[in-house]
Amino acid sequence: MDELGRFRRALTVWAAGGAGADTAAAEARALVGDRLRTIVLVEGTSDQVALEALAARRGRDLGAEGTAVVPLGGATNIGRFLDVCGPPGLGLPLAGLCDIGEERHFRRHLERVGLGSGLTPADLEALGFHVCVADLEDELIRALGPEGVRQVIEAQGETRPFRTFQSQPAQRERPVEHQLRRFMGTHSGRKALYAQALVAHLDLRHVPRPLEALLTHV
Repeated sequence: MDELGRFRRALTVWAAGGAGADTAAAEARALVGDRLRTIVLVEGTSDQVALEALAARRGRDLGAEGTAVVPLGGATNIGRFLDVCGPPGLGLPLAGLCDIGEERHFRRHLERVGLGSGLTPADLEALGFHVCVADLEDELIRALGPEGVRQVIEAQGETRPFRTFQSQPAQRERPVEHQLRRFMGTHSGRKALYAQALVAHLDLRHVPRPLEALLTHV
């Protein structure tokens, strides 16, 4: 495991608390060094993959630049990670990405750790925290359009599974955009797979605003 991977793992153990938290905290502090300058907190692995893939398409290596993209394992864990990464813990500059349904969790805990009060959406963006309309998959599907996403599914060799999914009674009458979004969450690892594949096919003139704005911020 590389140094950045060890840092992410140590943060996760530290944020979870309990046995091993003190050791993990010491390891995380030791790994910060002089190179790590920003932590980007995202809800899950697919968000991490998408942001890093977009950075690579822009010719950037976030890890080499000193930016650690850290998946929370769910938006409700934001408070624990702000405690260890923010002013109460490492005190490093922070940024982040979340779904619109989870914005309230991010806003409440950012205020709790002293990073603002009465935060508006514009205030969140100024802090470097950006919100997806619905979620990341929705943003990417709208950016590529349904036909573009279907081409990506075909390139992944999953056209037949997608058509089988579409034929399920619960999906037949739903808009194709909804079907595509739901399909990406049906198997473990599929969201991350498509996060990378969809970003690889993006027209860089039409990158979803939350991803573009976050990458610009860091």
